[in-house]
Amino acid sequence: MKRRTSPANRPNRPNRSYTLIAGCVLAGLIALLALVSLVWLPYAADDTSGGRLTGPAADHLLGTDKLGRDLFTQAMTGSRIAVEAGLGSVLVAAVIGVTLGVLSAFAQGWLDDTLSAFLDILIAFPTLLLAMLIVAARSATLGSAVLAIGLAQSAVVARLVRILVKRVLAQDYITAARTSGTSWPRIVAGHVLPNIWPTLVVNLALQFGLAVLAEAGLSYLGLGAPPPNASWGRMLQEAQATFTTAPAGALAPGILLVLLVIGVNLIADGLRDTLDPATRRRRA
Repeated sequence: MKRRTSPANRPNRPNRSYTLIAGCVLAGLIALLALVSLVWLPYAADDTSGGRLTGPAADHLLGTDKLGRDLFTQAMTGSRIAVEAGLGSVLVAAVIGVTLGVLSAFAQGWLDDTLSAFLDILIAFPTLLLAMLIVAARSATLGSAVLAIGLAQSAVVARLVRILVKRVLAQDYITAARTSGTSWPRIVAGHVLPNIWPTLVVNLALQFGLAVLAEAGLSYLGLGAPPPNASWGRMLQEAQATFTTAPAGALAPGILLVLLVIGVNLIADGLRDTLDPATRRRRA
């Protein structure tokens, strides 16, 4: 007779999030395309020898644009620019946002109210519009776009960190640590940051997708990476007039952009399921 095992005696199975796996596959394909573009491209970025508006063929997998440039080469370059913009913007937002969030969580009285109101104003300001103002004040380069998007997103990260840190500081073990003489820097490093990082990582993953969309929007308006860098937003802008005769010029960057954003959002959702114990218990 087969012996039954109670739930308490069952072996622990790894927590697999198929949402996370699907997101990693989608985003990983775009990341792989970006990595390959660093070492190999089918044609040079400024090569116009392919003929104007040719259709997909063996020598030009996606055809060519109105200047005779290979669309597959531009799509690969655009994937690298999108990944660089997403990672760079998230890094800027994380450094500035976590620093401001932690500092504002320790503020009291009028300083706390002032910082909270300041963050709310920045969040209410449209990210793309704020990025446009910053890029317009500087030169239209990929670095300027990354800096502008990161600064705009840092307010969202700072407010989230402020809320999470205040919640942690209200716990009894923080009071016990202070009573035992532990300094605030050690409390932040040993207790606060380890307790907020799961939620913070999920939010930063979402900010990555928003940063990619913002960079595409800036490039569409001519405020992103300058030519001959072919970002997806610039490809969409240039293909707008020739969509009926050469639809691949708009479909390729559009589909890649959607796949990357969906993949990153799936990763964020999967990370939330994996890192949040409460979510795992509800879905068990």
